[in-house]
Amino acid sequence: MEIRILRPDEADALFALRRQALEDAPLAFAASPEDDHSASPDAVRAMLDRGPDSAVFGALDGDLLGMIGLYREPKRKMAHKLGLWGMYVRPEGRGRGLARALLQTAVAHAHTLDGVTQVQISVTEDADAARALYEELGFRVWGTEPDAIRHGGRGVSEQHMVLLPRASA
Repeated sequence: MEIRILRPDEADALFALRRQALEDAPLAFAASPEDDHSASPDAVRAMLDRGPDSAVFGALDGDLLGMIGLYREPKRKMAHKLGLWGMYVRPEGRGRGLARALLQTAVAHAHTLDGVTQVQISVTEDADAARALYEELGFRVWGTEPDAIRHGGRGVSEQHMVLLPRASA
């Protein structure tokens, strides 16, 4: 198993995984296949070519089994914040610690970026396993957005979480 930043030449695999995630778990993602900003392999390729402040990590075991993206706020006054997005592991990759490894790798990368003081992620109310993992790794809820995402006549709230630096002893 390898966890690493995906390259532009892996855009087709990421496009397919992202499409599967959006179809598999429609209430876990704000995007839908119809309005996804990465709705083509070319758009994904461009996204993968942005540099260290905007990267997608993949869990690879022959095939791409999981992903998590990160982006740094581009505005100077907000550049101390880094956001994580798109956490997803294919069903056949679950139960192998891939989500934990992806999250830990993305957070470690965030800490290498100059000036980043907090890492943020959001999770929907019915994603108990994801929220438990995030909390286990130190993320804390700072707010809840009611009825944040709607699909198929159902709405879910979204919890916004943050990982702040640990206080030194």
